[in-house]
Amino acid sequence: MMAPPKRKLDRVRNIGIIAHIDAGKTTVSERFLYYSGRIHKIGEVHEGQAQMDWMPEERKRGITITAAATSFDWHVQDVPYRIQLIDTPGHVDFTIEVERCLRVLDGAVVVFSAVDGVEPQSETVWHQADKFGVPRLCFVNKMDRIGADFDAVVQDIRERLAARPAPIQLPVGSEEDFVGAIDLVGMRCVTFTGQEEDPPIVEEVPAAERAAAEAARERLVEIVADVDDALAELYLQGISPDEETLRQALRRATLAGRVVPVLCGAALRNRGIQPLLDAVVHYLPSPADVPPVRGINPRTGQQEERPADEKAPLCALAFKVVMIEGRKAVYLRLYSGTLNAGDEVFNPRLPPVVKEGRGPREPRAPVLRGRSERVTRLFSVHADSRDKIDTAKAGMIVLAVGLRDTATGDTLCSPQHPVVLESIDTYEPVISQAIEADTSADAEKMLQALSRMMEEDPTFRVREDPETGQTVVSGMGELHLEIIRERLEREYGVTTRMGRPQVVYHETVMGPGEGSHTFERTLDDEVLFGQATVRVAPRPRGQGCQVRAQVPPPSPEWPHPLVKAYAGCVEAALEGMREAMGAGPSGNKLEDVEAVLVGVEPRLGVASDVGWRIAGSRALMKACEKAGTALLEPIMNLEVVVPDEFVGEVLGDLNQRHAHILDVGMRGNKRNIVALLPLRSLFGYATAVRSATQGRATFFMSFAKYDTWT
Repeated sequence: MMAPPKRKLDRVRNIGIIAHIDAGKTTVSERFLYYSGRIHKIGEVHEGQAQMDWMPEERKRGITITAAATSFDWHVQDVPYRIQLIDTPGHVDFTIEVERCLRVLDGAVVVFSAVDGVEPQSETVWHQADKFGVPRLCFVNKMDRIGADFDAVVQDIRERLAARPAPIQLPVGSEEDFVGAIDLVGMRCVTFTGQEEDPPIVEEVPAAERAAAEAARERLVEIVADVDDALAELYLQGISPDEETLRQALRRATLAGRVVPVLCGAALRNRGIQPLLDAVVHYLPSPADVPPVRGINPRTGQQEERPADEKAPLCALAFKVVMIEGRKAVYLRLYSGTLNAGDEVFNPRLPPVVKEGRGPREPRAPVLRGRSERVTRLFSVHADSRDKIDTAKAGMIVLAVGLRDTATGDTLCSPQHPVVLESIDTYEPVISQAIEADTSADAEKMLQALSRMMEEDPTFRVREDPETGQTVVSGMGELHLEIIRERLEREYGVTTRMGRPQVVYHETVMGPGEGSHTFERTLDDEVLFGQATVRVAPRPRGQGCQVRAQVPPPSPEWPHPLVKAYAGCVEAALEGMREAMGAGPSGNKLEDVEAVLVGVEPRLGVASDVGWRIAGSRALMKACEKAGTALLEPIMNLEVVVPDEFVGEVLGDLNQRHAHILDVGMRGNKRNIVALLPLRSLFGYATAVRSATQGRATFFMSFAKYDTWT
């Protein structure tokens, strides 16, 4: 084993690279690794050799499917900084990878194509970063491509993302003549030969560019002075800030989320990478710059903070589960404390272990639900390779082995200082396919493999169809399920057949309804009883489900034991209602339904709460049947970018698919068609749109909502 190098916390950067598919995320990542000395040969995405795209499925398709982590050193003015980097997918089917990575990262580099500007998935990942308050840098890539327009992309960021971009570079040349940029903070010209082994050429700003550079620097100062009081004071006095003063003001504004520095380059031609790495160090936060993480103490219910301090109590978040050679491993972000290989950690979300032969007893102190697990080994990670380490400290991202029951979104903490962090949101699957193994001998093996994949991926589900007995897998799109099938064959040696894609429907109630159910049964001398009355009503679309109680208070005439049992009956009935929300009268998950428990009947001498859970569940079903139900289907946002001459063909096809056309605008010199339509009408769309446009259209789909469609 080896210990990680000691590093001051303010010299650590935990960052992610996020973007629309094909904007150049992984190409930028590969250059980061090469110029930092982490790798000695650049692997190109289009050649299937990228280090960070290590899965065969990624190399085959030239896209990122799973978030890959690595770390490397970068020196700024001879001071070493540790950058822990996660390269995320750009395809919408794998957006959960972006979500859970942004949850644990301190900063992000958002990559845009200089030709295409802000694309649909760019907006998605930008808003995901907004959700977690992650400070960002923007890198306008592909400046060497025909049609590249730096100013247009900056304007796009301002208008489409409602951000305040602050260009800190001025491009030198464009398209084929792009050779570098003028650093507006330090007022120097940085150019590149394009040869990977050649260092940047740093010179004074050429006389021909000086006037434009000074004007651009003045605009930069204005943008930052608008949000930074210290710089505003200098600006109002007519004092031009020096390099360090402007850099510090820009850092403060970036960390506060008030501005977004924008740089430019051409990663494939090795231009602009070193200044981007410098900017990561200069402007993105260290763990020490981020506010202490907040969670809930499960004993007291009170909010607590954990500072980024290795001497504070342990607090870590499990943000990704992977299977390595059949064994479970968990990616952890340590927010506070120290974790050693062999340590026991506490997971407050796990149910406690019930020990045989010990009856219930009245607790003397508040009971802490949860369970301890042991971390047997720790690793630092570089793509698919791992280095064993002894210790991990606050601010680190590591891989832990031994956590058999920990899932994505779980908190790991000190048993003496428990805390529960906010979990990681997930997404409901929108598409299903039946799957079966080619041979009966592989059937059990397939189910075990699918179960492991479900642990890895919160957006992947497996169930058995009660009518046909078939195994049904559900995911975020056709590509998602295609990757699952390929992994089954490659990783587990199971060849499968899959049925036609099917839409995952939800259902909702059409109006108010009320239902009651009484359950009574005797099993092995044990009496089971429960009675519940439930009312349901529709909620506004997209509001989700709500389960609550509105029962009358206990009668003053009731004996004390009956009053005491009443609260337990109510909670058991509510639990049964929550379980029933997973499958409505038609067997689909209920959506946008308010369910109110309006009555329960307690009874003495009933030891188990099973009866009230069953009564709550069945009363809810009866209420839904009386209210009437309707199917909801996944509705998708579709954007098609197409040359002018093919707009008619694309619109005609969309009208046949019963799409609602929302907009026909311009994106550069092409048309951008925006539409809403049900997922069921989009199966096979990729082939159809390519055929109609001679392969010259590009399109992007994303889930919009569950709704009815006419």
